[in-house]
Amino acid sequence: MPEGDTVFLAGHRMNEALAGKTLRRGELRHPRLAALDLAGLDVLGVRTYGKHMFTHFSDGNSLRSHFRMDGSWHLYRPGERWRRPAHQARAVFEVDDRQAIGFALHDMEFVPTAEEDRLIAHLGPDLLAPDFDTAEAVRRLTADPSRPIGLALLDQRVMAGVGNLYRAEVCFLLRVLPTAPVSAVDPSRAVALSRKLLQANQWRPEQSTTGDLRVQHYVFERTGKPCLRCRTRVRSDEIEGRFVYFCPKCQSG
Repeated sequence: MPEGDTVFLAGHRMNEALAGKTLRRGELRHPRLAALDLAGLDVLGVRTYGKHMFTHFSDGNSLRSHFRMDGSWHLYRPGERWRRPAHQARAVFEVDDRQAIGFALHDMEFVPTAEEDRLIAHLGPDLLAPDFDTAEAVRRLTADPSRPIGLALLDQRVMAGVGNLYRAEVCFLLRVLPTAPVSAVDPSRAVALSRKLLQANQWRPEQSTTGDLRVQHYVFERTGKPCLRCRTRVRSDEIEGRFVYFCPKCQSG
């Protein structure tokens, strides 16, 4: 699942490529939106919130796209070969000098720009927002002290942007198992770590939580490999159908 920093960077690049330009081609290949033709509209800008992206158009509407597990937006030069199969394309936007292709975007809505906030009203504070509300994120995180920290971190209603990668890495840095209750951690530190890690990677496609791009993660997807701190082999398990990664020695609870 793409993390909030991945969506942020994609939105920034989309904005640079499309904002202020007129769509020569504007197809939405989604069952509910296939009748719409956006050609001729100007792209006013692109913004993101957590894992949601909003593309604003000159007719007063916005396209919301959510990456979910395997969605992505790609940018291409005219005539450049797509890196994913054409049958996976759900949106095809073309301006004079660029193409923006949305692949595997199962969750899309076309709504008035003035109403787009209602689509994200249930979410917690966006970890990459300049005005991120730390106090509100801490309040939401601690609302259920008995809840496993690994589930609370992944809940977008608590904080918007953490995915499975950062869930694993934050738990490691907190030195608790993902199954430990929220009450076992310092909630302010959990929020601060989540924000710090996403901010560290928001301007690059590589995601490093260690500060070293050669060994990018402490435990995420390192099952069977030695822990970078104690050399114990990293383990993995499942919580509600999602893999979690942890060091059985460094992490407790």
